[in-house]
Amino acid sequence: MKLSELLSQKKSDILERWLEAIVNSYHADTRRFLTRRKDQFANPVGYELAATTERLFQLVVDEKELSPEMVTPILDNIIRIRSIQDFSASESVSFVFLLKKAIRGELKEEIRVNSLSGELLEFETRIDDLMLIAFDIHMKCREKIYEIKADMIKREVSQLLKKSGLISEVPEWDEVRPDQPE
Repeated sequence: MKLSELLSQKKSDILERWLEAIVNSYHADTRRFLTRRKDQFANPVGYELAATTERLFQLVVDEKELSPEMVTPILDNIIRIRSIQDFSASESVSFVFLLKKAIRGELKEEIRVNSLSGELLEFETRIDDLMLIAFDIHMKCREKIYEIKADMIKREVSQLLKKSGLISEVPEWDEVRPDQPE
């Protein structure tokens, strides 16, 4: 039996393991919330996690080559959610690697009995490619967050300077850039 056949047969069990591992990466209170409600509107993060993992799994199993254009729309929402939460960069994207653990945990015996280690390594390379794309998305999200924070600070400083009488008008920050000579 081929690995792709096993992955298709055990899809729901693998997805369940993967989702459980992802949920376990959250703090205890969040974990309880994510597992308690399955409703898209009552628990949008839990719903998005479940939907995203299923789409990603199918993509990794089915497609020949993973391109950023293909994967980004699927990864984007979950990466955005995790990038604003209290996760480090590695924790934010680590859910992708948890798929490897889920597969190995679910198919351990079948992989050994059917000598599928070579196929598994090839498949895991696809997961590694997915992880690199996830990291790029995470970095873009963090850059946007820092940009928003910097703009907020600039506005606050300008307002303070204006209120204190040190400047008469609030400058347009797009026009005044410290990295450009005047």
